[in-house]
Amino acid sequence: MLEEMKKRVFDQNVALVKYGLVVLTWGNVSARDEKSGLIVIKPSGVPYDSMSADDMVVVDIDGTIVEGKYRPSSDLPTHLYLYRQYPNIGGVVHTHSTYATAYAQSGREIVAFGTTHADAFYGNIPCTRALSESEINESYEHNTGKVIAETVSDSDAIPAILVKNHGVFTWGKSPEKAVENAVTLEEVAKMAFLTELLNGNTPRVDQHLLDKHYFRKHGKNAYYGQN
Repeated sequence: MLEEMKKRVFDQNVALVKYGLVVLTWGNVSARDEKSGLIVIKPSGVPYDSMSADDMVVVDIDGTIVEGKYRPSSDLPTHLYLYRQYPNIGGVVHTHSTYATAYAQSGREIVAFGTTHADAFYGNIPCTRALSESEINESYEHNTGKVIAETVSDSDAIPAILVKNHGVFTWGKSPEKAVENAVTLEEVAKMAFLTELLNGNTPRVDQHLLDKHYFRKHGKNAYYGQN
């Protein structure tokens, strides 16, 4: 079932290791099959170096296992919440990548300082509020999705979020795009950290320059790349 999608999800989970976004088993990628609506996700706690495409778990939108010999990622309820909230997305990524997670742990947004950031994200990357004790103790992963959706209103313009004291979630039209956004997020987090280290008073990029770089890659008048 969904063999091609399982291979894509497996490949993108391995890509997290390739790009240095995860260590051990600290991350996961999922994808939604547009035709069936089923979700394919990494199994919980299975090491990347022993994992195969056949190990991916297929679930429905309620989280019921449709196919798979392992339990799905413990972050599955967060992924499912995002798929319900943002019907336009086809892939979700979760990592604890170093620089972006440092911003999440400090409870700070990643400011759009320059054009690299603006090429992918139309504004600052926000950080959620902290979850309450009751939200943590009851349906923690579901409430993580809830606080993300509470923070991000436009999932196309800002396809990424920092979850306070936790880590990073990104998404996209496909699992490949969601991983690309995770890679980009970590790089702009590094740049932002170094920018603030060099000059703590650096202003946010001018809006007209942000507009130029974002819209030359996104929207109906985009002209970056090939047709």
